[in-house]
Amino acid sequence: MSWKIVEKYRRIVAKEMGAIRKEWGGKLAVCLVYPNSYRTAMSNLGFQVVYKLLNSRQDIVCERAFLPDPEDLREYDKSGTPLLSLESQRPLNEFAVIALSVSFENDYFHIPRLFRLAGIPSFAAERDNSWPLVMAGGTALFINPEPVAEFMDIVCVGEAEVILPRLLPLLQEAGLERNDILERASLLPGLYVPALYEIEYSGERVGSIKSIHGAPLPVKRDWVKELDPHPVSSAIYTPQTEFSDMCLIELSRGCPRGCRFCAAGFIYRPYRQRSLDVLKKEIDKGLEEHRRLGLVAAAVSDFREIGELCRYIAGRGGEVSISSLRLDNLDADLITLLRTSGHKTVALAPEGGSQRLRDLIGKDLTKEQILAACERLIENDILNLKLYFIIGLPTEIMTDMDEMAALIKEIRERVGEAARRKGRIGEIILSINPFIPKPFTPFQWCAMEKVKSLKEKIEFLRKVKDRLANVRMIVESPKNAYLQALLSRGDRRLAHLLVKTDLSGNWRRSAKMLGLDTDRLVYKEIPLEETLPWDIIESGNRDLL
Repeated sequence: MSWKIVEKYRRIVAKEMGAIRKEWGGKLAVCLVYPNSYRTAMSNLGFQVVYKLLNSRQDIVCERAFLPDPEDLREYDKSGTPLLSLESQRPLNEFAVIALSVSFENDYFHIPRLFRLAGIPSFAAERDNSWPLVMAGGTALFINPEPVAEFMDIVCVGEAEVILPRLLPLLQEAGLERNDILERASLLPGLYVPALYEIEYSGERVGSIKSIHGAPLPVKRDWVKELDPHPVSSAIYTPQTEFSDMCLIELSRGCPRGCRFCAAGFIYRPYRQRSLDVLKKEIDKGLEEHRRLGLVAAAVSDFREIGELCRYIAGRGGEVSISSLRLDNLDADLITLLRTSGHKTVALAPEGGSQRLRDLIGKDLTKEQILAACERLIENDILNLKLYFIIGLPTEIMTDMDEMAALIKEIRERVGEAARRKGRIGEIILSINPFIPKPFTPFQWCAMEKVKSLKEKIEFLRKVKDRLANVRMIVESPKNAYLQALLSRGDRRLAHLLVKTDLSGNWRRSAKMLGLDTDRLVYKEIPLEETLPWDIIESGNRDLL
């Protein structure tokens, strides 16, 4: 065992506030694993919530593990140290349950590496009763679990607060064989057991899906009907994360808007909000640790009592941080609180570059509303604006790009005029993101635009940006977007690609060795009658598609 790694883990835990260490005796030992770095994991509120939920039970001990940092990967390989848990530095194969929390599809590539470092077979079919039971949940699994389905014993399709209390007693029941656990788990709401489903393929597409041993088809997502009994805020504070200076508080789940490209707007339906009284209690608790509060929601400004909430936070001496604002619903109290909280930049999301595209994607925003929102922020001395745009949306043509360029110029002019009046410099940050067709959205059947075409559009926007002062651009890599689209649309056969890529380090070479035509998966427009890999699960929103 590498004592260098052990000492590093001890230093991390020593700096944390809220980490829980328990004795193992007679308790179900669960290792909560995030397939990315510690810094990324501990910035994830959902990961923290599951950790807190599991450790709130006296009959369970829950520890954490993460993908090692690059320098630690070399140390693992050199020393032969198995992947260790953070709290007690135990090898993962000593736990009864491995619980993966997966938020992003691109992290699917990291899962075989985690198994390899832990010395655990990647494929569930290769694990017998001597190995930990492997379960997984998280946003990526709600969208399409199939590329990693063959790695998992159980997939949680829905929200942990309602699923785990039903599953945990079954996992603790003495004398049950693995197959007995899986068959009984499959009958519980929101639990998908991949081994109990047979997939038949017809060429490159899924031909049919069949269940065995009475497993339900499709598996229906389960969710929290009332949020108030389940308050969600930061459970662990650590200096080594993006949000180290604040307490995160969840206001709501889902989104009332239903933009046609956004998976989160569909898989987290129905839209639910917490009561003001519950949030005030979470705010009071959060302010005991940090003056700054991060309000978490798909649409913070859509919270029905956002004005009163902001007045309460201001009255308690708190400051606020939020990820983005709805352009057509900017509350005056919220803007004031952002200004007094020292916000230098506010993010807005027009998404569609033209009016035609905004109408197509259901964004329901006019150019006049966008400009009015920018002016309201500028009037309140917020002169730095981050604008999110999507390129490559279905039916997009260069006329739409020209309209996007004109909109950017108009916003730049308004920011420039205000900056000159106030004797300051205002900046516009363009966040440009390729469209990715996501399961359970009305655009799930659409093709992704080709990488070459996306690069040409990005170059067009660079030239627009270069002609404007104090405008900079952040671009999501079209190649990374391609991989995300591949994993969003893929079926179980991608599991072999993930394992081979871990060993070879090159996914394109691995796909070629396996005979996988990834371009066909990504660029294909799917016929409406075709069976989809993710038809095995049910989001509960088919009537909205």
